[in-house]
Amino acid sequence: MNKIVGKEHFSENVVKFVVEAPLIARSRKAGHFVIVRVGEKGERIPLTIAGADLEKGTIDLVIQAVGKSSGKICKLNVGDYMTDIAGPLGQATHIEKVGTVVCAGGGVGVAPLYPIVEAFHQAGNRVIVVLAARTKDLIIMEEQMKAVSSEVVIMTDDGSYGSKGLVTNGVESVVNREKVDLCVTIGPAVMMKFVTELTKKYNIPTIASLNTIMVDGTGMCGACRVTVGGKTRFVCVDGPEFDAHQVDFEEMMMRQRSYKSME
Repeated sequence: MNKIVGKEHFSENVVKFVVEAPLIARSRKAGHFVIVRVGEKGERIPLTIAGADLEKGTIDLVIQAVGKSSGKICKLNVGDYMTDIAGPLGQATHIEKVGTVVCAGGGVGVAPLYPIVEAFHQAGNRVIVVLAARTKDLIIMEEQMKAVSSEVVIMTDDGSYGSKGLVTNGVESVVNREKVDLCVTIGPAVMMKFVTELTKKYNIPTIASLNTIMVDGTGMCGACRVTVGGKTRFVCVDGPEFDAHQVDFEEMMMRQRSYKSME
């Protein structure tokens, strides 16, 4: 049982939880994720760790209420418990000094992008963050990103905040003014696909953190399989991060729609 000690609404349907998990807080690195379960018969939901406090022994989890299980979790309050949290899982982000890194996040994908931005910044890189959402109200973690990056570019579909346009417009505006050595993207699959197509055109190495369907998180079930460079990989143990230019996004998005009618 993991106690919730903090809760904050980023938007109407996006909630940040601070949860007691001292062992995970001690061993997690940027890019790691956990699998959360609420209730003895609850669905197992993968969530990337958005931050951790070693002294308090807590981790930060950000979740968007989009279905029955995620909605149930979002209704929890401070003092409630998550039945169990397994992790840290997956491969940590490879962090090194490469120069200028553009980190592009869309929607709730901004949360798992935060520790990656922080790690690249601490490694001495110039980190430019591009945050994108449909409207101003859906932009999250802007101030947190500003504290650990060199610059934050805001893009909204309707132009209600920052510049009007898509995340790709923001990334391309940076590419057109300076040399970019690496791009990291996290968000909806279709967003990552178009960011990847853009960076491929400019020959910029790109990492995508994939958000596939996942069940056990240990490579046993195969539900999270994706094709990368023509080979089958499992997001839970081989990822969640891959060379974006090698990912078959069309296949991935098709598999994500498998249970759409049930949702």
